[in-house]
Amino acid sequence: MTVDVGSQMRKGVVEYCVLGLLARGPRYGWELAEQLTAAGMIASIGTLYPLLARLRQSGWVRTFDQRSDAGPVRRYYELTGDGEEQLARFRRQWDPFARSVAALISEEES
Repeated sequence: MTVDVGSQMRKGVVEYCVLGLLARGPRYGWELAEQLTAAGMIASIGTLYPLLARLRQSGWVRTFDQRSDAGPVRRYYELTGDGEEQLARFRRQWDPFARSVAALISEEES
């Protein structure tokens, strides 16, 4: 049996990648999907909306609607104060975690 390690890693961090993008400013769903797909974090837009719904239910993200010059009204997502706190916690833990993993899986002994 072959395990898709990349898929498992993405599941653990994709919500924080969304929070990181939203920390740069509000974005609408299609825009988020394009950025996350290009980065290889999600396979399709269909996987994004359930994640956004969970982030909204957790209180980390809120939405607002805004008219678009290019078509219909767009639903935008933005961070809440709780979302900013969660992202800050993740950022504090990510670098030490990533360094530890890199050291453990390195081909060279540290």
